[in-house]
Amino acid sequence: MENDIRQNLYYLRQFLWESLLFYIFILSLILLLPDKNISAGFLSFLFTVIYIIFLNFLGKHFRKGTEEIKKIIEGIRNNKFETSGEIVLHNHFPGLQEEIRLMFEKVKSDIDYLKKLEKMRSEFLANVSHELRTPIFSIQGYIETLLNGALEDEKVNRNFLEKANQNTINLNNLLNDLIDISMIETGEMRMSFRYFHVKEFIQEIIEEYQPVIEEKGLEFIFTLSRNGLQLYGDKSRLRQVLVNLIINAIKYTEKGKIEIVIEEEAKHGKIIVRDTGIGIPEGDLDRIFERFYRVDKARARNVGGTGLGLAIAKHIVEAHNSRIDVKSIVGEGTEFSFLLKK
Repeated sequence: MENDIRQNLYYLRQFLWESLLFYIFILSLILLLPDKNISAGFLSFLFTVIYIIFLNFLGKHFRKGTEEIKKIIEGIRNNKFETSGEIVLHNHFPGLQEEIRLMFEKVKSDIDYLKKLEKMRSEFLANVSHELRTPIFSIQGYIETLLNGALEDEKVNRNFLEKANQNTINLNNLLNDLIDISMIETGEMRMSFRYFHVKEFIQEIIEEYQPVIEEKGLEFIFTLSRNGLQLYGDKSRLRQVLVNLIINAIKYTEKGKIEIVIEEEAKHGKIIVRDTGIGIPEGDLDRIFERFYRVDKARARNVGGTGLGLAIAKHIVEAHNSRIDVKSIVGEGTEFSFLLKK
């Protein structure tokens, strides 16, 4: 009993000076009472007893509340709670229960996010290792074959050197894309926003890739709603987006056409890249912008690419306060589009 009282009073130690001042003040009033019919000593004793009982009650209230909070915090630390609804505080500290629940949800959300980041980091490192290993091993194989005698064989030496060279190009592209996505995600990629003429911008890209498209027997169509249309953005980065989308369209379209359409809206211009290729299954549409994600891994390996193009394009478009939308029907084609400010 005595130990409980001592512990209860211990929890009021932060109010020690305030409670002593109050006690002395009331005691002084009792001693100064003009009515001496009731003994001042008796009143002082009675007040002291009531005062101690009150402090004990108040200390007990604080003690229970504090111990309950400590128990809940310990439970959070030891992952004993699955949901915030399991956290229940009795009426010792009104309003505190909701704050602890919000804190729990925030901590749980942060932990889940960190776990997701760690998983993504592990997957990213595994993918990078795999993507780097492929061209390096190929180059190593071609060089070893040449050194073991094929260098003197005119039927294979040039072919092997060309293949080794192509793999060095693939390796360089992969490293450049890795640098780009690293700069984007760390916020180090600087954007230079200016107004530019859309027609000239698109025609420069068309001139570069027209021979490749024609060589594959595809039709190329460019439609612009208005010749003098200007849009606002970083030309060099937007070129990177368009090139990625056009290259993908070329890779996955065996017959038909590739279109670039510029539609003018009230405050924006809509850039559309459309093809009549193999299309993307509906279940993969939400994942195609993930790093190294490939819809058809075997086919993607044959047509080349780093697996980072769409991820980079997505980040660049989002840096323009826009987003890439995609629509696709398997066997009929795919359409990518995004908006830019006028």
